[in-house]
Amino acid sequence: MKYFDYLEEAFIAFLMAAATVIIFVAVLHRYLTGFAIPGLQDWLLSLNLAWAQEVCIYLFVWMAKFGAAYGVRTGIHVGVDVLVNRLEEKNRRIFVLIALAAGMLFTGIIGTLGASFVWHIAHTDQTSPDLEIPIWIVYLAVPVGSYLMCFRFAQVAWTFIRGGELPHHDHGHVDGLEDEVKGQPA
Repeated sequence: MKYFDYLEEAFIAFLMAAATVIIFVAVLHRYLTGFAIPGLQDWLLSLNLAWAQEVCIYLFVWMAKFGAAYGVRTGIHVGVDVLVNRLEEKNRRIFVLIALAAGMLFTGIIGTLGASFVWHIAHTDQTSPDLEIPIWIVYLAVPVGSYLMCFRFAQVAWTFIRGGELPHHDHGHVDGLEDEVKGQPA
């Protein structure tokens, strides 16, 4: 399972890096075409980067869907648990499981509806405006990301049932800070 977690994290990192590089290149291209430098300006104007914005939008859609699943797994996904945390342990446990089941149900429904939509749109000739790739590839982010999120809710529920622990994120924690403090003389 750790290998699968690593792949998920690597995929999200790749999407972020690709979007960042593409946006940087497109902005640099747009900026440099404004300079009247013979040869360079002509060459830059011959490059068509109109597709860059569309690619970045698609990358961010995929990143958001996979990022939400990552958030469920690590405990950083948005959740409203103020009232649940004030309940007695027995009632808290029941409501946590109800919330996780609701998350599984919701993301399962969205994944199924998304898969149905992708199936129907895959049988058309519809393509994206600039890239001209089949649009079903873009929309595939919805069922894949939703099913992954559903799986992550199930994974969290199973861990909670077995050990009573939920993933949580300490907002005051900074990775690597302990190493620096331990290495300093007292």
